[in-house]
Amino acid sequence: MAHCHDTGLKLAIPENVKKIVLAGNPNTGKSVFFNYLTDLYVDVSNYPGTTLEISHGKMDEDVIIDTPGVYGLSSFNDEEKIARDIIINADIVLNVVDAVHLERDLFLTQQIIDTGVPVVVALNMVDEAKRQGIEIDYQALSSLLGVPVIPTVAIKGQGLEKVKNTLHSATKGRITPGLKKSLTDLINRVGSQGEALLVLEGDEVVASRHGILPGKERDKVYMERRKRVNEITAEVLKEVRQGASFATTLGRLMIKPVTGIPILALALWLMYKAIGVFVAQDIVGITEETIMIGMYEPAIKGLISKYVTLDSILGQFLAGEFGILTMAPTYLLGLLMPLVVGFYFFLALFEDSGYLPRIATLTDRVLSSLGLNGRAVIPMILGFGCVTMATIVTRILGSDRERRIAIFLLGLTIPCSAQLGVIVGLLAGVGIKLTIMYIVVIFSMLVAAGTILNAILPGKSTDLLIDLPPLRIPRLANVLKKTGVKSYGFLKEAAPLFALGAIIITGLQVTGTLEVIQNLLAPITVGWLGLPKEAATAFVMGIVRRDFGAAGLTSLSLTSMQTVVALITITLFVPCIASIMVLFKERSKKEAAIIWSASLVVAFIAGGTVARLANIFSTGNEVNIFAVTIAFVLLSIGAIAVTKISRKKLFSTFRV
Repeated sequence: MAHCHDTGLKLAIPENVKKIVLAGNPNTGKSVFFNYLTDLYVDVSNYPGTTLEISHGKMDEDVIIDTPGVYGLSSFNDEEKIARDIIINADIVLNVVDAVHLERDLFLTQQIIDTGVPVVVALNMVDEAKRQGIEIDYQALSSLLGVPVIPTVAIKGQGLEKVKNTLHSATKGRITPGLKKSLTDLINRVGSQGEALLVLEGDEVVASRHGILPGKERDKVYMERRKRVNEITAEVLKEVRQGASFATTLGRLMIKPVTGIPILALALWLMYKAIGVFVAQDIVGITEETIMIGMYEPAIKGLISKYVTLDSILGQFLAGEFGILTMAPTYLLGLLMPLVVGFYFFLALFEDSGYLPRIATLTDRVLSSLGLNGRAVIPMILGFGCVTMATIVTRILGSDRERRIAIFLLGLTIPCSAQLGVIVGLLAGVGIKLTIMYIVVIFSMLVAAGTILNAILPGKSTDLLIDLPPLRIPRLANVLKKTGVKSYGFLKEAAPLFALGAIIITGLQVTGTLEVIQNLLAPITVGWLGLPKEAATAFVMGIVRRDFGAAGLTSLSLTSMQTVVALITITLFVPCIASIMVLFKERSKKEAAIIWSASLVVAFIAGGTVARLANIFSTGNEVNIFAVTIAFVLLSIGAIAVTKISRKKLFSTFRV
């Protein structure tokens, strides 16, 4: 009698009996195969050292062992450790693959093949694939993988008998190109191709078993494997319209640039009309102006005045212009909460319908040039509602590097809805040409800042790995629940920050520091930006509230060009005090200070550059707006080029 000691499970197995292991991604239908193959002869054991249960049973004289659903073999968690140990010691692996998510599931298939274990692939849920208009050439897939591939519909029993009859015809497949030599060198040291592969991929647990150092080829091997899977998928998978549902066809159109961009533009326009117009103007007009300013603030001031003089220092801290009981709740509850609820409602709609991952997929290629992936579109969209909220949402990004880039771009180039409303109002008075120039300048800064950060920050951003669920009509109960939970979470996290911001700004006002800052900024606003001295007040107020800063420009006598210069500067200027507080919470104090000061410097450089270019390309009172715009774009491209060349030379110097 032999024991299945290599897997950790103590099973009595006769010498000539095969260990047949089921493997696959989560939710591929492995349990149906296991129940069919084992019939009633099933047992369950705890895997040693874990609370996870492993099912095993008999098929004739062979032993069938189930494994947890995993996306890969590694030591990252208990499920992957167990699947890894059982699979590399198997005699045969039955790999259950979801036909709907072929490109995703074949990565595990190829990794199992690379271990050198004989494999049979059960291509499950082919009926659902057909409904979604997905056609797969099974014979070509079998030929390319080098293993038998059986199409199945497990829940209907289709193909199960053929899978059972094919198990003993399992073959070792075609390993990932470029692996053979490296594996051969390691097999002599570790004894098996499976363990050699895991050592090569940097599995510390497996390497320690043999007293050797883990390899450093993980990224290279994974990239080659992904490349091979993509090539196989491209050859065997065909999307057909016949038989595809309307939702499937629409889902495909959403991720193709030619059709996806107009669909996204329409969705964003509808969201803007609902939130940027209806909520930001009508609803906020009621919550902020009527309720908070018209009713709440007079009531709270009247109450406090009974105990404290409002002109006193304590009175100003409590109920002054920036008081913690006046400005903070008015700004948070009257202005932001309706916008936050509106954005979270739309986000929940996009998420519950399956559209959100398609937006991420559509924008992935563009955002990758900025050091981000498609998932970053979520905080970017939210930023147009509230940068404070969007900064918190950057937690969904896959790496610290991506969060740094996203947070900087949010604070620098994305105006919140409150500020955007004022900006649109001011741009309405300067004409279409200057409005286009404003948009081009801000977009150029977004691209330049993102590209430069991507070039200079160490490391590499993560790839977009995302499932595309079927499109469906959102369930209102789910949408409302998600909206409520996330809105409450924002309120709970933001309220203390708004109170702290109110205390800081009131302190600056009471001590006279606010006026000192205004005077210090005056030389920059007049000498460099070409604006009136009073514009300094708008920049200071922009720290308190971004729309305060933009609104402060309305009282100044500015030319059209001065208005655009001021708007460019105020847009790129540091975000409001609430966003700054969240920035210091999300990042280290040092890094937050660098991001804050950098956005301040960039804002004045960009605004001043536009002002200087306007002087250069002006004849009398006429400014060549087209020339100013093109010149600014060329300067942005030049900054990107200089950064990349300098970085390349720096690296070359260090290598020498």
